[in-house]
Amino acid sequence: MAYEAPITIKKAIENIRKKHYVLPSIQREFVWDSEQIERLFDSLMRDYPISTFLFWKVDKNKIKEFQFYEFLKNYHEKDNRHNQKADLVGDEDVISILDGQQRMTSLYIALNGSYAKKIPYYRWDSPHAFPKKKLYLNILKKSDDIELEYDFRFLSDDEAKNDENNFWFPVSKVMDFTDSPQVMNYVIENELMNTSKYTSEQSYFATSSLSKLQNVIHQKGNISFFLEEGEELDKVLQIFIRINSGGTKLSYSDLLLSIATAQWKEKDAREVIHEFVDEINAIGEGFAFNKDFVLKSCLVLADFSDIKFKVDNFTKENMVAIEKNWDNISASVKKAIQLLAKYGYYRDNLISLNAVIPIAYFIQKNNFHDSILHSSGRENDRRAIKEWLARVLLKGTFGGTPDAIYPVMRNLVNENLGRFPIKEVVDYYRGKRKSISFTNDDIENILNYDYGSARTYCALTLLYPALNYSFKYHQDHIHPKSFFSKSNLQNRGIADPDLFISKYNKLPNLQLLQTNLNLEKNSKEFKDWLSSVYPNPADQSTYLLQNHIDTEVSLDFVDFDDFFEKRRTKLKSLLKGVLNVTNEEVEVIPED
Repeated sequence: MAYEAPITIKKAIENIRKKHYVLPSIQREFVWDSEQIERLFDSLMRDYPISTFLFWKVDKNKIKEFQFYEFLKNYHEKDNRHNQKADLVGDEDVISILDGQQRMTSLYIALNGSYAKKIPYYRWDSPHAFPKKKLYLNILKKSDDIELEYDFRFLSDDEAKNDENNFWFPVSKVMDFTDSPQVMNYVIENELMNTSKYTSEQSYFATSSLSKLQNVIHQKGNISFFLEEGEELDKVLQIFIRINSGGTKLSYSDLLLSIATAQWKEKDAREVIHEFVDEINAIGEGFAFNKDFVLKSCLVLADFSDIKFKVDNFTKENMVAIEKNWDNISASVKKAIQLLAKYGYYRDNLISLNAVIPIAYFIQKNNFHDSILHSSGRENDRRAIKEWLARVLLKGTFGGTPDAIYPVMRNLVNENLGRFPIKEVVDYYRGKRKSISFTNDDIENILNYDYGSARTYCALTLLYPALNYSFKYHQDHIHPKSFFSKSNLQNRGIADPDLFISKYNKLPNLQLLQTNLNLEKNSKEFKDWLSSVYPNPADQSTYLLQNHIDTEVSLDFVDFDDFFEKRRTKLKSLLKGVLNVTNEEVEVIPED
C-alpha cells in the first residue's frame, strides 16, 4: 500500500462520472446529512484537512470477480437511498473506495447532484415532504454561525432567492470555472462589482470567495490517498475491518453487513437486505425498520448461541448458515410485521422494533407462515401475541440492550411448541428486572397516558381485544378535544374549567374508533354524534358497552367529570383483569 500524489476534487468528480471510481459491495450506503456536507465545504474553503482516502486498484481482468456500485448522485431519503450496481465493461482498471466513501459521495452530490430529506411534521407520503435541494454558497457575507466561516446551504429553488444581503451561488456551477478569468466574468455579468447595488465589502467577499472555491475544486490537491493494489477480497476485507472497527467511521451493523456481503456466495447480502428493509417498511401504514433490525433477526432466528453484534459472530460458517436460511428467516420476519400491521401498529406507535424478533422466531420455529395471519386455529396465538406485545411495549422491556431476552424467548418457544407461551414468559420474568407483570401503580400510570402517544395505543389494544382489524382504527377523544378550550368551558358555565382541561386528553376519555367514523365524528358533541350514528337505543347501548361506557352515566358534556371518573374506574378494573394484577407487592430480584 503506497501513498500517492494528491489529486484535485475536479479530477475525482470526473473519475466518478466516468465510473473509474466506484464503490465495493462491502461499503455501506450514504448516511451523511446535509449539515455534514455543508461543514465539509467550509473546511475545504478554510484549508482544513479532510483526512486521507484509501483507494483499492482493481485490475481490469479481475473486475468481473467482484460486485461494484456507482456513487449516489441525487440523494432522496425515501425514494433514492440505494446505490445502483455499476455496469463495468472491463476496458480499464477501476479504483474502488475503501475509506472516504461518505466524503467522496458528499462532494459528488454537492457538485453534481441534489439532496432531498424529509421536512419535519410532514407525512412520509406527502408529495411536499421531500423538496429537492442543491448546495449554494452565499457570496455576499460570512456565515452567521460562529463555528463556520462560509455560508454553505442546501436550498430548494424557492429558497435560493437573492436580495441585498444574500446572493446564492449554485456550487455546482464552479465546475465550469476552469480558470480565474471565468470567475471574474461571472462576477461582472452578475453586477457583483456594482457599487450602487452592493457595498465594497460585499463585492470583495464575492470575488474572493468565488476565487477561493474555484481554487479548492480545480487547483489544490485536496484528495490525498493511499493506494492498495492487492487483488484478494479477504485481504481487502481485513483492511476494511481494521480501519473501521473503531466504530467512529462506520457503525458496527454497517461493518457486519459488509462482512456478510463479502462472504455470501449465492446472494448479494447488501442488495438482498436493503431490498428487504424497503419491503417490510412498506407493509401496512409503513414502518421504520433498518438493517440493524434485520441483522439482529438473522442472528436470533439462525439459533446462534451468541447473538451480539460483534465481528466474531459473523464468521464464514455463520454467514453460510444465514444465507442458506435467508428465505425462511425473511418470511418469518415479514409475517410477524404483517401481523403487527393487522393490529394497527405502524411507524409511529411501534415503540420497539426489536420486540418483533421473538414473534418472528415463534412463527419460524412452528412453521406458522401460512396460518398465523388468518387461520381460526391460530386465534389464541394471535391474542397471546397481541397481549405479550402490549405488555413489553408498555414496560419498555426492549429498551436499552435486549440481547439477554432473545435466548430466554427462544427457550420458552422451544419448550412450548405449538402455542405462543405468554403465561410462561410472564412467570419467568415475574419479580425480575425485565418483568412484564403489572402492579396497581402501573395501572394508575397507564390511566394517565395522554392522547397520541405510542404507549396509549398499546393500552387501548388491551381494552379492545375483539376489534375487526380489517378496518383501520384511530385514537379518538370521546368528548371532542375542541370542546375543551377555556372560553368554551366558561361559556357553558363550567365552574372549574381547569379540571376539565386536565382530564380530557387522558385515557378515560379515549377510545379506538374506525377511521371513517372518526372523520365523520369530527367535533360533534358526543351525545349528538351517538344519536345520529346509532338512532336505535339498543345499538347505542351496544356501542357504549363495547367502549366500556356505563349505559347509566350522563353523556352531556357538562357532566364530563362524572363521565371521566366512572369510565376511569371501569378501565382500571378491566386493565387489572387483563394484566392479572394482584394486590401483592413483588420483590424485584436480580437476573442471572
